[in-house]
Amino acid sequence: MAQELPSTASLACFCQKLNRLKPLEYTMETSLRRCLTTLDLTLLGVGCMVGSGLYVLTGTVAKEMAGPAVLMSFGVAAVASLLAALCYAEFGARVPRTGSAYLFTYVSIGELWAFLIGWDVLLEYLIGGAATARAWSSYLDSIFSHRIRNFTEAHVGIWQVPFLARYPDFLAAGIVLLASTFISCGARISSWVNRTFSAISLAIILFIIILGFVLARPHNWSAEEGGFAPFGFSGIMTGTATCFYAFVGFDVIAASSEEARNPKRAVPMAIAISLGLAAGAYILVSTVLTLMVPWHSLDPNSALADAFYQRGYSWAGFIVAAGSICAMNTVLLTALFSLPRIIYAMAVDGLFFHVFAHVHPRTQVPVVGILVFGALMAFLVLLLDLEALVQFLSIGTLMAYTFVATSIIVLRFQKAPPASSLGPASPGPMAKEYNSFSDHIQLVGTEPASAPEPGQLRPALRPYLGFLGGCRPGAAVAWALGVLVASAITLGCVLVFGDSALQLPPWGYTLLLLLSSATFLLSLLVLGAHQQQHRQDTFQVPMAPLTPALSILLNVVLMLKLSYLTWLRFSIWLLIGLVVYFGYGIRHSKENQRERSELTATHYVVYPSSSLEATVQAVQPPSQAPAKEPGHTEQPASP
Repeated sequence: MAQELPSTASLACFCQKLNRLKPLEYTMETSLRRCLTTLDLTLLGVGCMVGSGLYVLTGTVAKEMAGPAVLMSFGVAAVASLLAALCYAEFGARVPRTGSAYLFTYVSIGELWAFLIGWDVLLEYLIGGAATARAWSSYLDSIFSHRIRNFTEAHVGIWQVPFLARYPDFLAAGIVLLASTFISCGARISSWVNRTFSAISLAIILFIIILGFVLARPHNWSAEEGGFAPFGFSGIMTGTATCFYAFVGFDVIAASSEEARNPKRAVPMAIAISLGLAAGAYILVSTVLTLMVPWHSLDPNSALADAFYQRGYSWAGFIVAAGSICAMNTVLLTALFSLPRIIYAMAVDGLFFHVFAHVHPRTQVPVVGILVFGALMAFLVLLLDLEALVQFLSIGTLMAYTFVATSIIVLRFQKAPPASSLGPASPGPMAKEYNSFSDHIQLVGTEPASAPEPGQLRPALRPYLGFLGGCRPGAAVAWALGVLVASAITLGCVLVFGDSALQLPPWGYTLLLLLSSATFLLSLLVLGAHQQQHRQDTFQVPMAPLTPALSILLNVVLMLKLSYLTWLRFSIWLLIGLVVYFGYGIRHSKENQRERSELTATHYVVYPSSSLEATVQAVQPPSQAPAKEPGHTEQPASP
């Protein structure tokens, strides 16, 4: 007998499961230890952003893409990164829980999308940490004239196997295991280690800037050497796309908000300060680098050390080497710090294996995730060839940025939860007491004409946009947001592929560009015409929804610039994630268990009328009288 096709109702129920939301939790209670200060969070962000890129990326972009105008590339990239950083700052302050982009997507877009973003960020930290450990090993090996590599190849041999490294990198695997040991000792100890390496790294960067300005030669920016921008505006923009990835890392601050003492204040401040410090370091170092020596004579692999060597200060090369190693140590520590916490958040929600939700009672860290994924990262760096996998970092980061920006728009047009939902478990600054008359008005509400709810059309625009006023709250916003994302993808495709892959005539390219731009702006105006959620007690992204919309567009354009092989590998990784989700996560999800318990309770009470009396008696407290049958009249009690 042929199997019946699923009904429309069952398909709708299945889709609802995939898009169910996690309730926002404003409680400060956590099984982790809240011990991180604003300084700790700031140095976590600086350590993740100011890594090996400062010592390698500056020379590469200066020589091959932008020339001395590399400082403008870093400046534009910093502004572009600020768009995404503001979105992370708002979420990290409003939802002080670990999970970062995964959690933000879960509370605003849906469960399946949240799992895929968490699965995506997992790979980002795993490959990023392994690549940093490999770079750390190679840099240290180059200082000793490649004696470590030669010794390993002589005693182990050279591998000629696809996807495997040329030789096993025992040094890189050892540093990963050592860093995992420090991380497992607790957030306080790992923060102290990161603070030490970050302080040394920043001191060396300050030394490079001061000595570089002393040795500066303005002639190196003259027309005789090619000018300030030898590659023109297109070179600056090409350099910007590369420099954008130098500022990846502020999401580690949002991922650590559950261990911050005062996340509402510390998270936004730490993100802003760390991004400012990183931007200043990149801009100033690239400035002195191109002023010390002509940009066309730089060595892309070791630009800073080579620049000091060309000026006769070879001793400064050892200081640069020490700074590079310290910077890579901080990047590795932050990757190993954030990775288990993302896994912990997914495991607590039931979307990943529950064993990773275990927190050590003394150190109060997710020790199982640290040990398992630390060992997995050591295995990757020991055996695999990571060059082909590094491009995963770009697409994974940009995908997470896009979903977080979309989540900010969704959150802004949702109705704010009442103060009672904060519950008694949220002491301190997270709970607000409603004592004044105006506070009570916020609780009981007023007429829609004077205080419309988020998602409703603004009262001043109702005479002009009456056709939108008939929609239920949130419906027009949902449609506008969908059109916004679709038009951003279309506009990105036109900008990236319009002249080459699409092979459009000039008039077709111009027409498609105007249509997609007009649709993007129109959907943005529709969103801006609706009432937003405003909060005075926490940080909010300025100029919303414009800021997150521009972040979405920028991320889409940068993702479309990646190679098709990167998209293919990323799709395979997502397919593996879907197997994990449908095989384990969807059944063990806490939201699924909550829905099943509510459904069971409903089925327990609602029965046909013939068994109504027995059912009601089963759910009544013993002190209550049994229910009366229909038509039964109560007899007066005898005196």
